[in-house]
Amino acid sequence: MKAARAGRRSLVIVGAGPRGTGILERIAANTRDSAGALELDVHLVDPFPPGGGRIWRREQSPLLWMNSQAQDVTMFTDDTVRVDGPVLPGPALHEWAGIDGRVFADRRSQGEYLRWVYEKAVADLPDGVAVHHHPRRALRVSGPRDGRQQVWIEDRPRPLLADVVILTQGHLDAELDAEQAGLRAYAQRHGLVHLPPDFTADTDLSALAPGQDVLVRGFGLAFVDLMVLLTEGRGGRHEGDRYIPSGREPVLHVGSRRGVPYHSKIGYDWDAAAGERPPLPRFLGPEQIDELLARQGGFDFRADVWPLVDKELGYAHYHRLFTAHPERTTMAWADFEEKYAVATPLGADLRALVATAVPDPADRLDLAALDHPLDGVRYTSQEELQAGLRAYVTADLDRRHDPAHSPDLAVFLGLLSVYGQLVRLGDIGTWWHGLFSYLASGPPGPRLRQLLALSRAGVVRFVGADMRVSAEDGVFRATSATVPGAVVEARALVEARLPQPTLARTRDRLLRELHADGALATPAGLLAVDPDDGRVLHRDGSAHPRRFALGPHTNARGAGAFTRPRTNSPSFRQNDATARAVLAFLRDLSCRAVAA
Repeated sequence: MKAARAGRRSLVIVGAGPRGTGILERIAANTRDSAGALELDVHLVDPFPPGGGRIWRREQSPLLWMNSQAQDVTMFTDDTVRVDGPVLPGPALHEWAGIDGRVFADRRSQGEYLRWVYEKAVADLPDGVAVHHHPRRALRVSGPRDGRQQVWIEDRPRPLLADVVILTQGHLDAELDAEQAGLRAYAQRHGLVHLPPDFTADTDLSALAPGQDVLVRGFGLAFVDLMVLLTEGRGGRHEGDRYIPSGREPVLHVGSRRGVPYHSKIGYDWDAAAGERPPLPRFLGPEQIDELLARQGGFDFRADVWPLVDKELGYAHYHRLFTAHPERTTMAWADFEEKYAVATPLGADLRALVATAVPDPADRLDLAALDHPLDGVRYTSQEELQAGLRAYVTADLDRRHDPAHSPDLAVFLGLLSVYGQLVRLGDIGTWWHGLFSYLASGPPGPRLRQLLALSRAGVVRFVGADMRVSAEDGVFRATSATVPGAVVEARALVEARLPQPTLARTRDRLLRELHADGALATPAGLLAVDPDDGRVLHRDGSAHPRRFALGPHTNARGAGAFTRPRTNSPSFRQNDATARAVLAFLRDLSCRAVAA
């Protein structure tokens, strides 16, 4: 670290994980020609090591993987990223680590990569900038809008003084909602085990006994981590398509709203699929977002935005189908594209066009059906359900690893494009984020093959869709419409999902007090920030000149802290805009001080 000197400007960044590291990288990029012109102390406040932070810290099980291939993870801008600051390319994870780009690296490796990015960013700062890490929690931010801020941290009698504060805490713990609090109280009264929403790597799983029936509500990535820690993590092992139990595993009865796991990551790349990428955006680009933002009465996501999303993803799908697999269509792409362009989004004319031009329903994109895969599906017994769900997962793995279904890859690219556009709309609720994760951010294929082996071994059992959990007669009970009349009883319940990062229920004291002092919450309870630069918004509509925030606790949460290369990442655009706004403010302060 560079040595600090007195009488300097001060920036406090609360949260030194990937987002805070990304901000630091952009500060370095935007000050690389400022040698001697910038005198600044940067204070990073985070109890966890800089770079990886809490989620990507080294002290976690080596069994836990990333759900992205190493070639799809970068912390560096490239020539696709539209930023005002300098584009400074750098290695993706696989290039830095010297590993096969198709590998799903473990989280420790990602943490080491992030630590290197952090150290590189610090080294790239001009001589006048010093970085200091405070391995403690930030408790409160106070101070006038037109003066220095005070950042109070635990076990320190005096605050850090800051000209500007950036809040990049990342994923946060939350207090229990009414349902979860009721389930916890019930469990305490009846001697049951209830594990509420949490980060699986941080959850104490020792209360789940070998052979015990455990209800698991949630079938996403948190469940995958739980599955791994309670099987391989307890001494079991996978040999080919078989799972060899250790005898220490509980029996996991898993269900969710959809009743199925997230779709497998696609197991081939564009080179294997060959052919032209869909030219995106086409029906949901900057022009359409500008129009939505300009509406005086605002917009409704399902009525105004979703039809454009559906048409954009359909365009990506059919462009690929017609240009790469024309034998499965009945008209030329140019004719279809012309008719598709004027068809009503979600309209009967669009459905009729697709039905005429694409004979096989399996080649058509039906997002509603994808979102409700077990709608109307009924099984007569639990055993029939197990076989049916294993067949479903097997079919998904086969399809997602077969380039003959390359329109799926085009839709994936469309999802990335759409996500990058929707970031500008701010808080659009949780449904879209859930659908995106289900379609585009599922587990690696090998994890689903392990799930199949665990199902055959009886360690994992499927409950079905629309899982309902009740607490009665001294136990937890689960039911599902997928197997009418079936009931699963257990003395343990795990909520396999992340806490919701709302200001009302976050355990982050700083954010709670910020909200109490007047910071604006969105309708979904997130911290409202200016979409242009991340300034924290007040309930009177004003933007705080000295407080900024980015990440999943804000309405600027639409992008992860790191991303795929060459996708014009929204997170990089956010980081650059915030870094430049902060630097401009600090330089203005310095100029005014000199003038005074």
